[in-house]
Amino acid sequence: MAHEKHLDSPAQPIKSNKDGKRIALVLGSGGARGLAHIGVIQELEARGYRIDVIAGCSMGALVGGFYAAGKLDAYTEWAMTLQKLDILKLLDLGGTSGLIAGQKIMTKLEEWIGDIRIEDLPIEYTAVAVDIEREREVWFSKGSLYHAIRASIAIPGVFTPHLYKGRILVDGSVLNPIPVAPTLRRMTDQIFVVDANGPPVSVMPQPEDTDDKPAQGWLSSMARKVGLGSDPDPQTRAKLSAVSVMERSLDTMMAALTRQHLAVFQPDMVFRVPRDLFMIHEFHRATEIIEMGRQLARDLLDNPELERQQKL
Repeated sequence: MAHEKHLDSPAQPIKSNKDGKRIALVLGSGGARGLAHIGVIQELEARGYRIDVIAGCSMGALVGGFYAAGKLDAYTEWAMTLQKLDILKLLDLGGTSGLIAGQKIMTKLEEWIGDIRIEDLPIEYTAVAVDIEREREVWFSKGSLYHAIRASIAIPGVFTPHLYKGRILVDGSVLNPIPVAPTLRRMTDQIFVVDANGPPVSVMPQPEDTDDKPAQGWLSSMARKVGLGSDPDPQTRAKLSAVSVMERSLDTMMAALTRQHLAVFQPDMVFRVPRDLFMIHEFHRATEIIEMGRQLARDLLDNPELERQQKL
């Protein structure tokens, strides 16, 4: 069941852990960069955090759905085997309302999800999509998990919209790349957000050197690996393919919306994935992206002062 954006049920208080490790986790959009959500989840679990509530849109809805359904490990193993050719085989070009009809991908998704219903999940879960006719968010917190994810990942212009119960639904990031609000319906100790549209590497704070703990500088190393740090002339930068223009435009839109929502909701911690490290289509780099997510989580959890620096 989908319902429009409103808090239609009272908060459900739960007994707080003394260690404050019951968390609500918000997983944002970002295409392939959203694979970093997996690494963050792995690190949180390794440190004993308990995810009681999860909300996501686009790739965040997919990863969050697999996690809530107990299928994230199997999905991760599969994702890490994908090469460029495997991904191309999953793309059926020529959709009427998007570049990709998406039937092959959705068939694979349905194989994973089956007929799982959201209300039967052991974790409170919400996927966010957008009704483009009514111009408002739609929250899936009951009903088919498959339809919730299918609607939330329908990137406008890329995948065909999802027609569900008379509504035309597209990617939730059109209005809300980091859906914090659905998690407020239940009390938890902290709210953590994974923002897969974070600032460029050049402005990301990193741990400082100390005598016993030198900074790894891994973000800078990764940036050099993918070719960042150079400054091509304006004419070179202007020679972008149509796909690059579309991807960068989407990144810009989602980053601006993300900043607005973070300013409003002020979560306890935000794990920011630099948007210039990986493009939204680079699913063949799953291993790198997942490890980046885990390292980002380590850095921020070990150096909480970085969160204050990020807000400056």
